[in-house]
Amino acid sequence: MTTAQQPSVLSTDKKESLSKRGQSGIGRYLVRDLPIVPSMILFCVFLLGPIVYSFYGAFTDARLSGSKAVNPDFVGFANYSSLFSDSAFYKSILITIAFVALSAVVGQNGVGLSLALMLRESPRVIKGVVQGIVIMAWMLPEIVAAFACYAFFSDQGTLNNMIAVFGMEPRAWLFEFPVAAIIIANIWRGTAFSMLIYSAALTEIPEEVLEAATMDGANGRQKLFRITVPMLKNSIFTNTLLVTLQTLGVFTLIWVMTAGGPGNNSTTLPILAYQEAFKAGMVGMGTAVSSVLLVLGAILSIIYIKVLKPGD
Repeated sequence: MTTAQQPSVLSTDKKESLSKRGQSGIGRYLVRDLPIVPSMILFCVFLLGPIVYSFYGAFTDARLSGSKAVNPDFVGFANYSSLFSDSAFYKSILITIAFVALSAVVGQNGVGLSLALMLRESPRVIKGVVQGIVIMAWMLPEIVAAFACYAFFSDQGTLNNMIAVFGMEPRAWLFEFPVAAIIIANIWRGTAFSMLIYSAALTEIPEEVLEAATMDGANGRQKLFRITVPMLKNSIFTNTLLVTLQTLGVFTLIWVMTAGGPGNNSTTLPILAYQEAFKAGMVGMGTAVSSVLLVLGAILSIIYIKVLKPGD
């Protein structure tokens, strides 16, 4: 009888031992994660909380002034219904995508990487001067950089004075080519960030690898696309994601240069959100535009993660 009961006794002891191990494991996890609790609370209060509240505000008829500013009503999808039936909204999405793609993904990435590659083998004096000039634009407050770009492209600005020397007629650049003007301005201001990212990443590429490729007969183009770029993959992913998210939220530069005009020909989603919330006074509608911008940023982030696959 005793022999028959022994396995059940052993199995009971084993279960108790596993239970104690599980409890101790949970306790270790709790002790390990306890220091991050304050940061998680701050994250929920100052980041997650405003995002959730903004999504709620998009479903109300909140106004900038009047009774609806104090006691807005819940209107469901009315704001989104009005938004999705407005052709100006779809135009602003296309302008936003073009602005981000050309000024951040192509412009800042391409110019930043090119500068980093050129300065890698440059003398220290030239490298310091060029980096200083490029970084100066990045260090300027955005409002100062915006007015500098406006002065450059305005009717009586620097660009028209420069082309007048060659006998060319002045152009109303901000009126005729508003999107091109803000793209160039954003590239000028933001390239320094990409240049610094790639300059730091290039220092991590072993010189022995490039020397071995040279000895094997590889030319500059082959070394760039078969060695340098593949070894910079993670840096390219990180930089592309960061400059994309930064450019999605650009407001001051565009507002000072064109204010979204002429008409709505340079109106991006941040400009449209400002116009709806503060110029038209419809805070609920402006919040709906902001929520679309937030979703667009999340979609682009997911695409980058899936396509570029950092860390592979």
